[in-house]
Amino acid sequence: MSIKSFASKQFSTHLLDERRRDKARARAERERRRKGEPHRIEFFHQVDDPYSHLLAQALVKLRERYDVEVVTWLVEPPEDWAAPARALLESYSLVDARRLAEKGGFHATSETRPEPEAVLEAQERLAATLPSPGEPASEATLEVAVELGRELWEGESRGRRRTQCAASVRTALGAGTARRAELGHYLGGTCFYGGEWTWGIDRLAYLEERLADLGARRSSGTMTEQIPPAADAGQRAGAPTPIYAQPRLLEEPVPADALEAADLPDLHFFASFRSPYTWISTERVIRLAEAFNVNLRIRFVLPMVMRGLPVKRSKRVYILLDAAREARRNGVQFGPISDPVGKPVERGYSLLPWAIEQGRGIEYFRSFMTLAFSQAVDAGSDRGLRRIVEEAGLDWTEGRGYLDDPAWREEAERNREELFDLGLWGVPSFRVGSVAAWGQDRLWVLEDEYRRLAGE
Repeated sequence: MSIKSFASKQFSTHLLDERRRDKARARAERERRRKGEPHRIEFFHQVDDPYSHLLAQALVKLRERYDVEVVTWLVEPPEDWAAPARALLESYSLVDARRLAEKGGFHATSETRPEPEAVLEAQERLAATLPSPGEPASEATLEVAVELGRELWEGESRGRRRTQCAASVRTALGAGTARRAELGHYLGGTCFYGGEWTWGIDRLAYLEERLADLGARRSSGTMTEQIPPAADAGQRAGAPTPIYAQPRLLEEPVPADALEAADLPDLHFFASFRSPYTWISTERVIRLAEAFNVNLRIRFVLPMVMRGLPVKRSKRVYILLDAAREARRNGVQFGPISDPVGKPVERGYSLLPWAIEQGRGIEYFRSFMTLAFSQAVDAGSDRGLRRIVEEAGLDWTEGRGYLDDPAWREEAERNREELFDLGLWGVPSFRVGSVAAWGQDRLWVLEDEYRRLAGE
């Protein structure tokens, strides 16, 4: 194992250690009790971010269920390093947030972004509800954020109530953005509680679970709702129904007669050998393709950092921690990891077209991801890559003849271009016919489309 591979294994093993996490949680709770403070959630709200609008609504419900205080901060959009394809992100977020709103029963955002004047008006009105330094947090700010969000996304706000308090907006945005950076994050639509982050409504169930474990549940209202025993891993039987529970994949069987009558399109899997989220989606993607009896096409692309796009430490840390909890929820072994960035990815990609030609592309892809992300096998070494190849049922002697063949680069670039044409930029992403989605937690979008096409 190379020094770099060993270092990445040590770093990820320490970071993902559940005992370390549990000790950190216990320290945070002891400190909260020592200071006599409430369970305080810090919410970082970006007014023109559709995910922030959904999360604000969910936090109102959370506060009804749990004995918590929600402190709302106004924040600026993420910096360029955190949003390397900003135009695509802003466009796709509108589509994605509407899907989430429909699935979770929230007020949806519009199909277009609000005008800058309307955004500034909403910021001014929200900033006016924020407490001055040293004053206690105002619980009303969250409700105001939801109300203003409804007006903003329904096009009712047109700058008519402008108070010309640009200075107060700058102050509020500066304070919130600085606090977010101090705590170690970079996006709007995020919550911080007791040393841990949750983004959007997708991860809110983790915060609910933690608050329940701390005894913060209120005894009335919707708390009587229960999760059935067949719920996803990570949602314990008997626990309260989350405000937003990620849809479970293939919960209902696929009727064989529907598949026989349908001519279903391929499932395109835009993936990267360096992506933790790609790894934790791999088995579910394969299962989805098998359930609908469709061809799974692996569309590999270079990792962002290998395309010259920066990924700062705070983002790397959050991604690893978030991927780990999502892996636990889905029953996927995550770690120890040997980060394949650089030469290991290139060597792995050089063999992928050959593996596909041999009819073992999926097996090779699965083998690479499994060994790199759950057994810390160094794909940059001949010994490690040989193990990956042979566990995929391929011949190493034949395969090594394709090592360092640059032909894969053209295919990777074509895949990246198509990904961008779809309005997407990151992995894992997926396409079924004309429907595309980004993220390992959006496979339900593809399942819904397959069921629609099959005429269910």
